[in-house]
Parts: sequence; C-alpha cells; structure tokens
Amino acid sequence: MAREELTRLTGVDENGNGGPCGQGDCPNVYRTASGSFVVQGGVSDAFQPPAGEGLVEIPESVLREAFRALGW
Repeated sequence: MAREELTRLTGVDENGNGGPCGQGDCPNVYRTASGSFVVQGGVSDAFQPPAGEGLVEIPESVLREAFRALGW
C-alpha cells in the first residue's frame, strides 16, 4: 500500500498543509481505506514482538491529535 492511499490524521492542519512533518519524517498516524490504522514512529525495542509484527513509539500528543482528527 502506498502512503498516498492513506488518510493522514496527524501532522497536518485544517487545510491539509503538512507543517514541519509535511515530508513524512515525524511520528504520524494514518487511517486505511478499510478503517485500520498505520502508525509511523521510532522503532522500539521494548520487547520482541511476534514474527511479522513490529513496535513503534510515538508521543502521546500524536495520538491525541489523531483522536481529535477523528472526532473522538
């Protein structure tokens, strides 16, 4: 799946402008067409996840921004 197919929930203002994270180099939360989420963040080594899974770490502020974007 290409990034262009995702709805970016964080790092954009109400006009769709990217600000400092506009180039995709910051922690972000995206929504897929099927309603699931893709999270971009720093790789975490908190524990070893099962095969085929990975861990990322993002700031609380990014999750709060995603919740606001969804109206939650």
